[in-house]
Parts: sequence; structure tokens; C-alpha cells
Amino acid sequence: MSSFLRFFCVVTSAAGACVVFSETAVSQILYERENGGTAEVYGQVNPTVQSFDDGAKTTTNLVDNARSNSRVGLWLREPTGAGLFSFNFETAIGAPQSSAFSQTNEPSWDWDRTKIRKVDLALKTESAGTFSFGQGSMATDGVAGSDFSGTTLAHSVSINDGVGSFFFRNGDGSLSDIQVRSVNGDLDGGRLGRVRYDSPSISGFKFSAAYGRDILSTAPNADEDEFYDIALTYRQEYETFEVRAGIGYSVRDRFEAGEDKDTLGSLSVLFDNGFNVSLAAGSREGGGTYGYGKLGYKANWTDLGATAMSVDYYSGRDFNGTLVDDDFTSYAVGLTQNFNDYNVAAYLAAQRYDLSATGRSFQKATSYFFGARWTF
Repeated sequence: MSSFLRFFCVVTSAAGACVVFSETAVSQILYERENGGTAEVYGQVNPTVQSFDDGAKTTTNLVDNARSNSRVGLWLREPTGAGLFSFNFETAIGAPQSSAFSQTNEPSWDWDRTKIRKVDLALKTESAGTFSFGQGSMATDGVAGSDFSGTTLAHSVSINDGVGSFFFRNGDGSLSDIQVRSVNGDLDGGRLGRVRYDSPSISGFKFSAAYGRDILSTAPNADEDEFYDIALTYRQEYETFEVRAGIGYSVRDRFEAGEDKDTLGSLSVLFDNGFNVSLAAGSREGGGTYGYGKLGYKANWTDLGATAMSVDYYSGRDFNGTLVDDDFTSYAVGLTQNFNDYNVAAYLAAQRYDLSATGRSFQKATSYFFGARWTF
């Protein structure tokens, strides 16, 4: 530790606390009180080169990877007689997102209140579970994303985070009005202003329920929609493998526009030899359905950190209300290399997209990603 950091620690120790830095002075800032209370600042940056070939034109941009966007956050934790009280604030930094780029749109840096991810108060107790209030994850957030592959930065079930705003090109070469996001989805829950309850973990099982509203959107009547969801998750380590799974049901009661009712779930298994498999599926009542599979392998071939590689396949139907019998498929290959000493994960991926519909023809599209995420 440098002489400056030693001096800073001595001074703050007089007040019963010390700010502790890693040797790089960037990996973590931690304030710790004698009673166990802590304050931690964290964040990440995740620049990515995104290239999308729609069959006739290639669009390449430097973007922020929306699968795990650049962000900063603060954790405050304080032990209480009832358990552990915590406050979590987290916001994206406003970098242009991979999910927003298209052949006709190149977003710029912009921050507004919709970039706030979490303003969450929670009380965790051993016997009664966890009670949360504020902007944060709904019960089904992450339920579709059980994935031990180690390659989710490169490719995952959340296809729209990568290229959701790009348009397919018609068979005659003209640009269509059909975006990638309109023909697929993972139906995973999001973050809202909500109240949430999580039960204690019992033999690996945990029950969650939430009610929320969109308190950040500036769109007309956005805060009038009501969201309800429940989820059952499972995580357990066995002698030779580890399991993570979840199943959920969510309802969005739209303002004067009916309801969306979604059922979704996922399962991932990681074996001791490094092989892993992930599955996900979901359906919307009166809407689209999808299935997803991923096969991966992780190994520690060098002292740098784990190397992970994977292939996946997605198939979705009837997500687009303007097309007849729309059928969307996608497959991808990806690689991630971790550099543990620098808190960096570098990744690359190639992905193919194919859309068909009665009475319409579309050209196949391909995307490429190359990026790196640094966390602190």
C-alpha cells in the first residue's frame, strides 16, 4: 500500500473506519465500520465493436454492450437486530447501447432518469426472508437467464440486447420495417419501481413475488401499467455438478390495452469437467413462444484466467403481430477469455439470424461482436 493510502487509512481509522483500496487503487473502494457496516463503490465499462451485415450492407459501430452495460453503483450495508439492512444505487453511465443501433440510427451519449437501474432499499432476515422497496429487479428478472457458460457477454438468450434495433432486409434488397426485436424475446422480467418479497432459501429453493410500475419512463401513461410476477428459483451444488434453474409467471396490465401474460423458465448445469448446458423457454398468452439451448465448455488453460467457449440456438414463433406465421431462428458461437489480474473479460462472437413469414421473404443477417468488460 502506498504511503498516501497508509496516511489516509490512519486518519480515517481515528473515526473508527478505514477506506481500503486494492494495490491498483481502482478495483474497489470500501468503507467499513466497527459494527460491520460497509459502503462499497463499484462499476464497469464494457466497450464493444458491433458489426451487423443485413445481407446487402454492413454497419459497424463502437457501442456499449447492453448485455452488461457500463455502470457505476453504491452499496450501503448495515447489520441490524432483525438482520441486514441495505441500500443499492446503480445507474448506467449513458453510453450508446448496442441494442439501440441500427442501419438508420446511431445514438449518442445521453443520460436521463431512465438510465437509473436501482434505487433499492432492502431488509434481509434469516427466518422471514428479504423485503425490498424501490427501483430494482422484479421477481422474474433473470429467470430466463440461467447460464453457467461464462460467455453471456458474447451471446445469450437475450438477443435483443445485442442487435435488437436492426432491420431485416427484404428479399428484393430493400430495407424492411421489421426489426430483430419484433420477432423474438426472452420474456425475462425487468427493473421497475416495485415492492418485492424473497423467501429464505430452503434446500436450494427460493420463492419471489413482486408488484411494480414504471416510475422512470417519460412516455404517456407509462406509469399506469401495472406489473405482477412470481418466480421459483433453485440453485444447488452436488458432488460433480452444479445446477441453477428458475420458472416464473408475469402479468403486465396495460393501461386501457389489455394484458400480457408470460410464462418462462430456464435451467443450467455445470459439470466438474467444465462442460455446461443451458436451456430456456417461454410463451406469451396469445403471443409468441420460444426455445433456447446452449452448450459450453470452461477451462483454466493458463494462469491468465478461465477460458470459456459456447454455441447456442434460438427458435421463436409468432412474436410479430404484423406478420403471418413468422418464424425466427438464430445460432451463435462465442469465446470469452478472463484476465483475473486486471478484472477484464475479453470476448468475441459471431451470430446468424434467419426470419421467414407467409407472403414475405427476408435476407439472412449476421453480426459480429468483439469487446472487453473491465470491472472495479
